[in-house]
Amino acid sequence: METSVQMDPTLRNRILATLRDEIPNLPRGLRTGAKYVIDHPSDFGLDPIRQTAKKAGVSTYTLVRLAERLGFGGYDEMREPFRQALVSAAVVVETPAWVQRLREGGEIGSIQADASLNSMGIVQRTMELQDAAQMQRVVGMLMGAPTVYLTAVRATYALAYYLHYVGRMALPSLQLIPRHMNSPVDELHDATPDDVLIALTFTPYSRETIEACKLARRKGLKLIMISDSAIVAPDFSADETLTASTLSPHHFGCYAGAMALIEALIAQLVVAGGETARERIRSYETVRAESQAYWSAQKKR
Repeated sequence: METSVQMDPTLRNRILATLRDEIPNLPRGLRTGAKYVIDHPSDFGLDPIRQTAKKAGVSTYTLVRLAERLGFGGYDEMREPFRQALVSAAVVVETPAWVQRLREGGEIGSIQADASLNSMGIVQRTMELQDAAQMQRVVGMLMGAPTVYLTAVRATYALAYYLHYVGRMALPSLQLIPRHMNSPVDELHDATPDDVLIALTFTPYSRETIEACKLARRKGLKLIMISDSAIVAPDFSADETLTASTLSPHHFGCYAGAMALIEALIAQLVVAGGETARERIRSYETVRAESQAYWSAQKKR
């Protein structure tokens, strides 16, 4: 590959943009490989082709075909801009002393150290991925919608519940669905094109959430996704996708990064809501205090 192409700082982003645009038109195998590159650009730049193929669940031949489909002379030529981006962005981060002390505590300490480093790493990676201009667009869509529907199922429901519980104080149009054991599809029956759907889903993606997203698109709603990938399903796309890393040292995804992203979104909504939002928050707190919602130690008589 020519040096002028290797040193082009925009080529990596152009490749990713092309993959996002082309993924609906790719054959199944190439689509799987393309999604892996989009979701894990750093690993793609770091790992050899056999390791990438194993992680992506495709053959090395499929990765070569993907590179050729994009007009590259070979796999290494496609991978080189990603490798260059890693080299230029490399930062040495010293492991905290308390993590090292955990490792010295035997197997239990080592497990805790690995989990701690992973959580800190994915929070940092998630927040690095966020773009201020995109967040401004998302907040504008939410503040301007008559109704903002929010949906998630299974483990991700806990994240959606928290976003609704806190976020509705700044955004009273926020509605968590499904309610009363219904389906999110049922709850979207009366939605209009002026409304917005926020959908949270992480690998493996929930069928109920995907169906709700498809219905929202058919009805003309704006769609905001909070996910681990910009490409969740090839047959629909979101207006905006806020991406969070969920890498984990155990079998299940780690949601520390997703929670940090939600906290950032709530902070934006509170500021965007201005004095009206602050007054609503004060009103909630007053009602809770009057109803003794919070426990406090009683003085002995």
